[in-house]
Formats: sequence, structure tokens, C-alpha cells
Amino acid sequence: MRTVSTRSRQFESTLAAFCRGASVPAEVSRSVAEILAAVKAKGDRAVAGYALKFDGAKLRPRDFRVPVRQIEAALRSLPAARRKALNAVHRAVVGFNRKTLPEAWSAKNLHGAWVGEKFDPIGRVGIYVPGGEVPLVSTVLMTATLARIAGCPQIAAFTPSGPGGIVAPDLLAALGLVGVTEVYRVGGVHAVGAMAYGTESIPAVDKIFGPGNAYVCEAKRQVYGSVGVDLLPGPSEVMVIADGTARADYAAADLLAQAEHGSGREKIYLVTTSSGFVGRVEAQIAGQLKTLTRSEKTQRVLDKGFLAIVVRSLAEAAQIANRVAPEHLELMVGDAAVEGLVSAITTAGAIMVGSSTPTVLGDFAAGPSHVLPTGGAGRFSSGLQLTDFLRRTSVLRYGPKSIKRALPTVVALSAMERLDGHGRSATIRSVRSR
Repeated sequence: MRTVSTRSRQFESTLAAFCRGASVPAEVSRSVAEILAAVKAKGDRAVAGYALKFDGAKLRPRDFRVPVRQIEAALRSLPAARRKALNAVHRAVVGFNRKTLPEAWSAKNLHGAWVGEKFDPIGRVGIYVPGGEVPLVSTVLMTATLARIAGCPQIAAFTPSGPGGIVAPDLLAALGLVGVTEVYRVGGVHAVGAMAYGTESIPAVDKIFGPGNAYVCEAKRQVYGSVGVDLLPGPSEVMVIADGTARADYAAADLLAQAEHGSGREKIYLVTTSSGFVGRVEAQIAGQLKTLTRSEKTQRVLDKGFLAIVVRSLAEAAQIANRVAPEHLELMVGDAAVEGLVSAITTAGAIMVGSSTPTVLGDFAAGPSHVLPTGGAGRFSSGLQLTDFLRRTSVLRYGPKSIKRALPTVVALSAMERLDGHGRSATIRSVRSR
């Protein structure tokens, strides 16, 4: 595990190199481009070929879609405790996101014309749900639920299957609970290609949502423009900012929780005012790691993707957080420092405040979506929200009197931009309305 102090001459270069490691390697971009091109050209045949190559699933095009009866059966057979948990998450997500549902409005502007906005659900959306070894049941609730609240008329979910075309029953049950019945047992880059371009068996979508690994994230980036995408949420990131009040066992547990995703591309940051705290956290990590089922993959992330930073003050910690723009940010600091830090940090995907708020609450239970910007994208984008499933349209209505009031502005701007046709399209109405 690497440790660097902001007092060190190597700090800037060390942090820059560590963050740069999150960029997509050229070979990943090339591989993604090849797969997308194949899906666009060959449709179902390419999707079936890649499902066999990457997932070991021998699927015919008619097998791509999971039968509705299978989704219903998975929901019926879900153990009572798990159903209760999924219902609780669903209620939290609905409760939080309904508060963000925008309403149409109209008002008179300075010319006396009516102006306003209306909001319409996106017609057909594709939800990507990571599956396979780690079926992210929570992602179903954090994405598809928002699409349902927004009123999207068509919601198609895509998730990889294992050999034999098996999709995790818990994941199917979650989809059934949310009310999604169009489900494809197709994942990876070829799923993104199918969503973007469509195939003989899979209709294209208007916008793609959901997290994924580096390949899926790069695929979403490459198809943007042919289809909309929510954001590019890649491998998980967490930053813990800790002062002298923090508990090393808590910090270690939370760092390990994100490292256990285990792709090898995760980024784990510990930022603290105490060099001694780094040593205590390392000792806790070593002990707790032995108890994790995915300890080997977690260790790989710690070896490559862990950086501890010793800072001179919490103000300096806030500056580093804004520079890194971590997906998840935990503030394990005293109560007196909380308000100032929350105010000062402006680029984190989600902020967890206090020692009783581990990232897992945001991942699984609290209500906001856990689909968040990674790789520094928090500098210019936010986490997934209900409005991402809506289209905003401005609506204008002028009459003879209001257009006359606007005419001097239109004529002046037309002259400045040397676009006389623009001006005429307004003046012609003014003349004829007399």
C-alpha cells in the first residue's frame, strides 16, 4: 500500500500518476470498437457469438429474452427475508426520487409572452445490470425504479448470464418487483452494442443507463451520439477522509468493501491528518481481509489501487477531494468539522457524513441512486437522477403585442450576427399584424 504526504516533493507526481491509472488502456478501446462494429454489422449472430465467447452461454436469438414466466417465478420463490429487503430498498428509492420529479410550468416573460417547460419520459430506455459472478441486484432498484417513476413506456434490462443462460434468480426477482418484464440475458460490450444499434431480435433503445466494468463504460462512451447515455460509471472508487476522531476498524472495513468488487481497476483512497492512523488502518485491513470471501481479488485491488495521503489539515483534504472527484466520499471527522467539509467539497459523487454512514448505505439502502460518476467525471457531472429519464422541452407562445416588444432585440442581434433572414422572420410578422 502506497503512502504519500502532501509535504513530499513527489506528492503531485504521485497523485497525478495514481489518478491517471484510471484511464482506459488503448487495447480496451480497440477491443470495444471491434465488438461494437461486429454487432452493428452482424446483429444477432455477433451477440450470440460473444455471449458464448465471454460468458460460456450458448444462446440462440430466440433465447436472448428471458420469458416473463421465469421472472414471475423468481419473484414468487424469493425467500421472505430477501423480498422484505428488496421492498425496503424500493420504498427508499421511490421516496427519495419522487421528491425530485419536476413539474411543467408557464409564466409571462418580459415581452408579455407565455414561456415555460414541459417534461416527457424517454420513450425506450435500456438498463445495464452487471451480473455473473457479482449480480448487482441493488442496481436494478437504483435504475429501473427511476425509469418507472419517470413513466418511461418501454424499459429493457440487459444482464449477462452464465453457462446455460442462467441469470441470477435474485436479480430476476428484483426486476419483477420493479415491474420490468423485458429482460435480455445479454451482457458486456455486445449488450451495449445491441442497445445502441438494435439487432433482429433486440430493438434499439433511446438511452442507456447503468454501471459496468471498464469495457462496458468504454462501450457506452463510444456509442454516445448514436444513442444517449446516462454517465460513464466505471470501476468503484472510495475516499475516506479521517481525522483524530476516526476509528481505524471502520475505515478499513469501508475501504475493503469497495475493493472487494475485485476488477483490479478500483481506486481506494485514505486521506488523513495522522500518519499513525495510516498504520492502524493497514493493520485492520490485514486482519479483516482474511475473513472476506473474495480476499484474493480484494488484495489485488489493494496492491494496485490503494493510496494513503497524509495531509496537514482538513482544508487540504478538501482540496484533494475536489481534485480527485471520488465516486464515494466518507467524512470520518469530528462534528465540528463536518459542515465546513460538506460545503467545501463540490465534486464528489456522494458524500457520507460521520462514522455511522458507511458507503454501503448509499449502495444498498438509503434512497439516492448508487450510479455515480467515476474517473474524475464528478468535476462536471452528477450521479444518476430521475430527470435523466426525462426530456425537457421549452415552450414559447407569442402574440402580436409581445412579438412587437421583442422586435428591437431580435433586429439588433440579427444585425450583430449578420443574419438578416433571422430578423425578417420576426419583422414580417410585426408588419402584417398592424
